[in-house]
Amino acid sequence: MYIKQVIIQGFRSYRDQTIVDPFSSKHNVIVGRNGSGKSNFFYAIQFVLSDEFSHLRPEQRLALLHEGTGPRVISAFVEIIFDNSDNRLPIDKEEVSLRRVIGAKKDQYFLDKKMVTKNDVMNLLESAGFSRSNPYYIVKQGKINQMATAPDSQRLKLLREVAGTRVYDERKEESISLMKETEGKREKINELLKYIEERLHTLEEEKEELAQYQKWDKMRRALEYTIYNQELNETRAKLDELSAKRETSGEKSRQLRDAQQDARDKMEDIERQVRELKTKISAMKEEKEQLSAERQEQIKQRTKLELKAKDLQDELAGNSEQRKRLLKERQKLLEKIEEKQKELAETEPKFNSVKEKEERGIARLAQATQERTDLYAKQGRGSQFTSKEERDKWIKKELKSLDQAINDKKRQIAAIHKDLEDTEANKEKNLEQYNKLDQDLNEVKARVEELDRKYYEVKNKKDELQSERNYLWREENAEQQALAAKREDLEKKQQLLRAATGKAILNGIDSINKVLEHFRRKGINQHVQNGYHGIVMNNFECEPAFYTCVEVTAGNRLFYHIVDSDEVSTKILMEFNKMNLPGEVTFLPLNKLDVRDTAYPETNDAIPMISKLRYNPRFDKAFKHVFGKTLICRSMEVSTQLARAFTMDCITLEGDQVSHRGALTGGYYDTRKSRLELQKDVRKAEEELGELEAKLNENLRRNIERINNEIDQLMNQMQQIETQQRKFKASRDSILSEMKMLKEKRQQSEKTFMPKQRSLQSLEASLHAMESTRESLKAELGTDLLSQLSLEDQKRVDALNDEIRQLQQENRQLLNERIKLEGIITRVETYLNENLRKRLDQVEQELNELRETEGGTVLTATTSELEAINKRVKDTMARSEDLDNSIDKTEAGIKELQKSMERWKNMEKEHMDAINHDTKELEKMTNRQGMLLKKKEECMKKIRELGSLPQEAFEKYQTLSLKQLFRKLEQCNTELKKYSHVNKKALDQFVNFSEQKEKLIKRQEELDRGYKSIMELMNVLELRKYEAIQLTFKQVSKNFSEVFQKLVPGGKATLVMKKGDVEGSQSQDEGEGSGESERGSGSQSSVPSVDQFTGVGIRVSFTGKQGEMREMQQLSGGQKSLVALALIFAIQKCDPAPFYLFDEIDQALDAQHRKAVSDMIMELAVHAQFITTTFRPELLESADKFYGVKFRNKVILLSSRLIFTFLLFLFYVILLKKLRKSLFK
Repeated sequence: MYIKQVIIQGFRSYRDQTIVDPFSSKHNVIVGRNGSGKSNFFYAIQFVLSDEFSHLRPEQRLALLHEGTGPRVISAFVEIIFDNSDNRLPIDKEEVSLRRVIGAKKDQYFLDKKMVTKNDVMNLLESAGFSRSNPYYIVKQGKINQMATAPDSQRLKLLREVAGTRVYDERKEESISLMKETEGKREKINELLKYIEERLHTLEEEKEELAQYQKWDKMRRALEYTIYNQELNETRAKLDELSAKRETSGEKSRQLRDAQQDARDKMEDIERQVRELKTKISAMKEEKEQLSAERQEQIKQRTKLELKAKDLQDELAGNSEQRKRLLKERQKLLEKIEEKQKELAETEPKFNSVKEKEERGIARLAQATQERTDLYAKQGRGSQFTSKEERDKWIKKELKSLDQAINDKKRQIAAIHKDLEDTEANKEKNLEQYNKLDQDLNEVKARVEELDRKYYEVKNKKDELQSERNYLWREENAEQQALAAKREDLEKKQQLLRAATGKAILNGIDSINKVLEHFRRKGINQHVQNGYHGIVMNNFECEPAFYTCVEVTAGNRLFYHIVDSDEVSTKILMEFNKMNLPGEVTFLPLNKLDVRDTAYPETNDAIPMISKLRYNPRFDKAFKHVFGKTLICRSMEVSTQLARAFTMDCITLEGDQVSHRGALTGGYYDTRKSRLELQKDVRKAEEELGELEAKLNENLRRNIERINNEIDQLMNQMQQIETQQRKFKASRDSILSEMKMLKEKRQQSEKTFMPKQRSLQSLEASLHAMESTRESLKAELGTDLLSQLSLEDQKRVDALNDEIRQLQQENRQLLNERIKLEGIITRVETYLNENLRKRLDQVEQELNELRETEGGTVLTATTSELEAINKRVKDTMARSEDLDNSIDKTEAGIKELQKSMERWKNMEKEHMDAINHDTKELEKMTNRQGMLLKKKEECMKKIRELGSLPQEAFEKYQTLSLKQLFRKLEQCNTELKKYSHVNKKALDQFVNFSEQKEKLIKRQEELDRGYKSIMELMNVLELRKYEAIQLTFKQVSKNFSEVFQKLVPGGKATLVMKKGDVEGSQSQDEGEGSGESERGSGSQSSVPSVDQFTGVGIRVSFTGKQGEMREMQQLSGGQKSLVALALIFAIQKCDPAPFYLFDEIDQALDAQHRKAVSDMIMELAVHAQFITTTFRPELLESADKFYGVKFRNKVILLSSRLIFTFLLFLFYVILLKKLRKSLFK
């Protein structure tokens, strides 16, 4: 075991958390300059481990906290982590952490992060080998000097601590205290013995007179017994007679009460029936009002549906006539369209032929005219231009303009061609789209008709379900009223039970239920919920005949709460109090009930009460605790006998009790207020209420919920159908709109087609003319410039003039014919498009609209709905008639019940009067019985007070009369008066004092033996203390000599035990003492005493010569320090610890002796850990690990990484010293 790591924060100069690198298990050296804070590190370890810091005042704790710049530290801690791999600490862990935390108001220890006490820490360290008697495993700075200058007596005190004599001293003080206490007790016993001897002498004289007194007193008691016994027998006879009369009267009263109870039960039953019937009438009347309101609403709906059906029929009839007319008109329109299309088909070929001829003529006319114009232009250029070159230049320019114009014309012609092709393609596409839309329109119309039919089917089904739901609602309302009546009846019974029980008890029961409900709601303490079993009353059953005696026996214990264990009751009570709930509760924890088996008497006149109870066997302890000691008896006499004979409580069926202690209780018990009967009624009412609620929930509410769900589903279907209807109707309107737009688009394209064709023809003719002009100009280019046309050109001009005149005439004829045919086509197309076809579209649209309404879907749905509403009206009227009949029958039944109620009331009153009369008679007998019982008890009491009597006293005076008995009793009393002064307790006192004397003598002997044992123990302790000091002195002396020889080779040192003699001078015993010759055998005078030792001296020689042995006062400071170190090492070898902490122990040593000390530490570090501080180099040679300490801004830094800085510093210091020595040489 060794210190593995130290963590410091806030302690002295360690402000921040300082985690020291792990220590070696051997020698660790902490290096630092003077004032750098090395000692504070040792203070930190000592703060955790040493007794020096055990009891700190607040100001001392504050002084240990870090003080520096910045905010003040409010707490500090030092944590030491031990390596416990050798299990030296009794903790099953390889590392053990011990932390001490202090603040202004706290001082705590933590072992492995668990808070422990200071004593626990000290005991733990002692178990690991840290002896309180040897505190030298921590040697602080200056301790060496203190020990070097200490006197001999101080070293003797140190030796006694190392030897552990403190334990012997403590035991000796305890023995002395016990001896003083024993001496005091011995003195008291001697005083008591003296007093008892005096009293015994006095009592011996009083015994003779006491014997005469006892003779007459015995006779007196025998006479009194006989008198009291005769009176007791007379009283018992009178009681038996009275009991017989009382039993007869009681039987009659029971019969009357039974009859009265029967009458009362009948009345209550009739009242209950009347209430139920009235509730039923109220429910039927309410249902009738609901039916009346429903019938009015149904009639309104029926009238509305009838009018709607008539309107639909009229509309259908009108639509049929209109459809016929529209179909006829549609047929005529189709015939006319066909006729006009035929006419158009005959005219269009003629028109196309004439148009084609006209176009060819126009083209040829334009070509001839252009050619003639070109020839005339050629002729005119002879006068226009002065030279051939000028003409050619102009022609080239003109050709260039013509080329550009021809290209423009070609582009225009190509554009018109493309436009015409697009128009034709769009026409075909338009037709395809139109046909597709027409097909989609038919599908949408069919889908809309199907949705309309489905909508009305779902609506009819929904109406049927709503009608069924209304009926179930009425049924539910009737059941609710019956349920309310049952609940009211239950509340009345609960109120009666509450009045008979008490508010506090019932509040307690309610509060317990709230606690358990809280547990269930939170999902906690399941074992508490399972361990609670309700009150006693709810956990058993019995026959009604036993209700009275059971209830009287148990009393309020009927409301005790049965639980499995006291833990369950504690948990419930904790939550009970936490929730601050009202009421009082008493628990019966089954695990704590100590119930023993009871031996019941075997008799036909009584039975154990517990045998008549039916309960769960697991609650046997609870019921035996409440009812196990009670017998049900046939009569009061039997109860009295059995209670006296078997010390058991007895009770009759009427509730009259006889306690095993002798007390009698009884009287009339009103069974109407029986808590068991009331509880039975409450439970029965709760069961009936539960059945009604279950029926309501299982049948009606479940069916209503099912119908509601179905109605909701149908409503959702209707909404979905309506959504689809709107969607398809919107789709239909969209399709119709698109078809109309496509039709208009087609007509528009047909209108623009012919003008575009004419424009194309004109552009092509103009193109031909420009191409002809361009060819003519090209031919003229390069020819000679002429002022007149050539003969050939002149002929060509004449031919062209003739052709132009002919073409103009033909074209005029073709134009007239084309215009005529075009007018016919235009007229026919206009008639077709603007009249016939437009009207046909209108007729088709009207027919489509008629198809949507003439399907009969709405009329069919309306008719079906009308039939359903007629059926509901009929059912409602039938139900109203049934309710009227039921109300009449129920009212008649109520009248009959009320008559019966009056009869039972009169009967109950008669029984009540008879019971009152019998009760008064019974009260008189009860009073008489009470007086006799009191007299009986007095006689029995007087007999008991007579005490024990001889056998002859029971028979000797039985034949005497009362008069003779009283005469003899008077004679006895006269004789007894003569001995009135006699001490009647003399004999008892004599025996008592004799016994006390014997006990005191025994006690005195025990104290004498104890006193002797204490003396022997003190001698043994003194001897052991002496031996311990002698043995420790020998070990330390031997170790001291060996260690000193290692530290000072050739040197010699011894310890000297100094003793004092009787004259006050001193003698000394060097080295090993002669204690063996001084041992005694047991007497105190022969036991050697440690008080003879006065000190421990030291004699050393640094040369080893015997003649140069010197005392400590004769040594130099360095030599004293070395001797003190040798003594410390010797003590440590005598009582080794797991680790040692030395703070600058080499401060006063020279280099040679520091080296010797270093070697000694290296030798000892094999078996123990050393942590030393120094600013000298010699100790570093034997160290296994180094740490540097640095002080900056009032904060210490301690780390193994700083060691290099200090090693360099030390090397520089050593080197500087060597240079100085060489210079001086």
